[in-house]
Amino acid sequence: MTPPARLATAIELLGLIDSTPRPADATVSSYFRERRFIGSKDRADISTAVYRAMRRRARLTWRLQKAGSEPTPTSLLLADLLVGEGQTFDRVEKLFSGGPYAPEPLSFEEKGLARRLEGRLLEPQDMPDGVRAECPPWAEPELKRALGDDFLAQMEALKHPAPLDLRVNVLKGVSRDDVIARLNADGLTAEATHLSPIGIRMAGRPSVMAHPLYRDGTIEIQDEGSQLVALIADARPGQEVMDFCAGAGGKTLAMAASMNNKGRLIASDVLANRLMRAKERFRRAGAHNIQTHPINGESDPWIKRHKGRFDRVLVDAPCSGTGTWRRNPDQRWRSLGPGLAELLPLQARLIESAARLVKPGGRLIYATCSMLPAENEDHAEAFLAAHPDFSVLSVADLWHQAVWPGGGPPPPSSPYLRLTPATHGTDGFFAAVFERAIAKTELNETEIPDQAENSLESAAR
Repeated sequence: MTPPARLATAIELLGLIDSTPRPADATVSSYFRERRFIGSKDRADISTAVYRAMRRRARLTWRLQKAGSEPTPTSLLLADLLVGEGQTFDRVEKLFSGGPYAPEPLSFEEKGLARRLEGRLLEPQDMPDGVRAECPPWAEPELKRALGDDFLAQMEALKHPAPLDLRVNVLKGVSRDDVIARLNADGLTAEATHLSPIGIRMAGRPSVMAHPLYRDGTIEIQDEGSQLVALIADARPGQEVMDFCAGAGGKTLAMAASMNNKGRLIASDVLANRLMRAKERFRRAGAHNIQTHPINGESDPWIKRHKGRFDRVLVDAPCSGTGTWRRNPDQRWRSLGPGLAELLPLQARLIESAARLVKPGGRLIYATCSMLPAENEDHAEAFLAAHPDFSVLSVADLWHQAVWPGGGPPPPSSPYLRLTPATHGTDGFFAAVFERAIAKTELNETEIPDQAENSLESAAR
């Protein structure tokens, strides 16, 4: 494809994303799947242009409005070339050639707009912080509460594409070093992640799904932060474990590996179709201790029937997804699901419901891919205040026990796990681990006296 043809395609695709009520990545995949005549290099160039404009949408919109125009797919990409990429008017005008498969020539008004945009800075000094940070107004107060004086520095990392992380499936009997060596030998550039002991970070965006190690389940695509949440759950062989909001099953698989396929792991979700698709991932990974069970919601009768049964219950709650904006820049500006006002009470209900499943001495793990305190710390503190039979376990204390025995230090965020792209190089994640106390009446009454010194603390483990 010629450069004008790629620009015309990017304009069409950006318009389709804006008008289609589905995530941008799904729209892009569907668009190219239906146009297989577009080559791989052209697909990459078009996707880069589209996602770049989405990552700069607030700043480009601010620039357009300052120049007397409103954002459209054409004007956003025009501004991105002139302001974001610093191209000249003459060069950009040639792309709007009106030739075969090219955009229509710039109108008189568009030429005037282009002249006003040429040479402008993407981030001038008078730009508001929220715009500079690409932060939607609904999230700005909460993110400033979470990040304080580091707001702009932390938000800067969310503007850029996320790396590609892999998780080594230890059920396949391989080491991370062996997998890294194999990937590098095959011409890919791979290195160990810094925090997860089972993670690998790839250079660039290689198509690992075509690699034999992916096809046989040795590696899975999973952000390093997501791996850490699953490891913090500390699911052990022989336990009864439940992934309350399993979704596509990424954390389910990681916990199955921690359990070494021993015990029982229930993957539940309100979206039965997602669980059906996850079964293929489970099969490929060789995870045999997973059972799927769709539920109708947090009040499903199944939950009441299994009260107090599980050693571990992970609630990876539906959330605003602010921690994943590197991967999903369109989520900043488009509401494709419940808003924050609906999510907050839903999250509270999910924690309450899942807590019923935890046995005495068991643990409840509450996690989100959000950076908003209202979805994270506020829920954790409210839960503890309402449930004196639960106590919070410090991530710092759990780190060498559950995540990385003999490994590096934990992120300095105790008692909770808080991860951000700027500080940790992961997606933004939060996790809190609560342990349910064992009542005195539930302790073994035949416990001999010389064991009494271990008492409650030992029994809770």
